[in-house]
Amino acid sequence: MSPTLAERAVEVLTAADPRAKTALARQHAAAWFAAGGTMPVGRAAPPDRPARPERPVLLPPRDVPRRRPGTAAGRIALLHALAHIELNAVDLHWDIIARFAHVPMPPGFHDDWVRAADEEAKHFNLLADCLEASGSHYGALPAHAFMWRAAEDTAGDLMARLAVVPMVLEARGLDVTPGMIEVFRRAGEAAAVSALETIYAEEVGHVAYGQKWFNFLCGRHDLDPRATFHALVRRHFHGALKPPFNEQKRAEAGIPPDFYWPLVAPGAA
Repeated sequence: MSPTLAERAVEVLTAADPRAKTALARQHAAAWFAAGGTMPVGRAAPPDRPARPERPVLLPPRDVPRRRPGTAAGRIALLHALAHIELNAVDLHWDIIARFAHVPMPPGFHDDWVRAADEEAKHFNLLADCLEASGSHYGALPAHAFMWRAAEDTAGDLMARLAVVPMVLEARGLDVTPGMIEVFRRAGEAAAVSALETIYAEEVGHVAYGQKWFNFLCGRHDLDPRATFHALVRRHFHGALKPPFNEQKRAEAGIPPDFYWPLVAPGAA
């Protein structure tokens, strides 16, 4: 019998090698869409933490060396950090499918997160290719496990997961990516610019998926989306939101300013 979508998600989560993980992610996404709605979602037990290679060494965020993007070494460090974020995003999107398979959701929910996971796998490979073209590789530098802490903190609540991961963490990517594109453009690193432009364009959709399904669940439970978002972020996100915000791209993703400005620390605006 062909594996269910949830079983395929767990297969991705338990693959340690990054290139093997992303290959599986893309293979399973293609199978899901090729099935045309006939593949069952099923049930499966995801691991508490996804499998990881021996490298990179994971450090507390405060202990990861600071990046200086004005140098070639600093730009490699920035690419490495971004590749690490994208690899975590692959697991986060497959985890939402497996961990919350018991929650009744319309078929479009699974379409959206499989598509997002497939795109994150593509993003990791683009960045890993840039690292290798620069004489480095993913795993050569230390990284941190902050993003997976968000998954652990929201493991029991689908609405909290949607609020914290796509609507806070991935929305932050919309704020900072234009500046990173400019760093690599000034350095004449065309491949990195192309990779980041692809990521920037597609991440808007991932944030939009979060907003769409968060609003759907609020409607199901007769909750006010803005007040619920504020309560969940304050409960599950460690730290305040930091301006400046990319209000245009956040609006394209469906997140209005009154969702995020009230979560800024006093004096940070």
